[in-house]
Amino acid sequence: MTITIIGTGLIGGSLAISLREQHLATTIIGVDNNQANLERAKALGLIDTYLPLDEAFAQSDLVILAIPVDAVLHLLPGLLDKATKQVIMDVGSTKEKILDLVKDHPHRGRFVAAHPMAGTEYSGPDAATSQLFLHKTMVLCDVKRSDEDAVEMVEDLVEKLQMRLVYMNAKEHDLHTAYVSHISHITSFALALTVLQKEREAGRIFELASGGFASTVRLAKSSPDMWVPIFKHNRNNVLDVLDEHIHQLQSMKSMLENEDYNSFYKAIQRANKIKKILK
Repeated sequence: MTITIIGTGLIGGSLAISLREQHLATTIIGVDNNQANLERAKALGLIDTYLPLDEAFAQSDLVILAIPVDAVLHLLPGLLDKATKQVIMDVGSTKEKILDLVKDHPHRGRFVAAHPMAGTEYSGPDAATSQLFLHKTMVLCDVKRSDEDAVEMVEDLVEKLQMRLVYMNAKEHDLHTAYVSHISHITSFALALTVLQKEREAGRIFELASGGFASTVRLAKSSPDMWVPIFKHNRNNVLDVLDEHIHQLQSMKSMLENEDYNSFYKAIQRANKIKKILK
């Protein structure tokens, strides 16, 4: 099977490694606006070759869009226009706007909307790793609108990558990812800005930074090219989650202001219940 990966960064590059290791592709073609990324991906052996989009698409059985969601919205309709045998799969972090855009396209069935719940704070081909998707969750959205053979191809790929399959509609997906992924990133960005500001004011803060701080703020190293489009397209859900998050912060601030340490203790106890979910 010939697979074209559009976007040869962390996600696309890691997919390429995993697809090759599982012998799911005979040829992997890279497409990217960044020529340096293409050359690096080829040098690292992530892709076999790189080609212009139209040439790569014509040769492909499966085309994976591993690019920011703004770029998916731009490219997807044109790719569906040309789709015959090809299956097109995206791996973006939001789904409602993408699926709404192509809902009436005559070749809508050739598209499978997917989201691997995996990633790191790093970007580019050098960040690619063979372990990124192992035992992680792959969400497939609105599969009833996709052709049976297209869904079967993606399901087989997911199974061989040793990922767990979950099915959702686009609205449900975008709401849940706002809570489990998008809020984590926006909070990390805000915390980094807070500490950077205090470092300018007080100095020497980072001399005390430990593993706990690094773990909490690591997502702030994530690329704005990827995350600003996600926040834009999932704006309403992210705002809803932010409202609740700000409410919880204000509640804790009030407890400290009032020296209500008993309530603070109980609040942390309630938060500890997350251990039952995240083991």
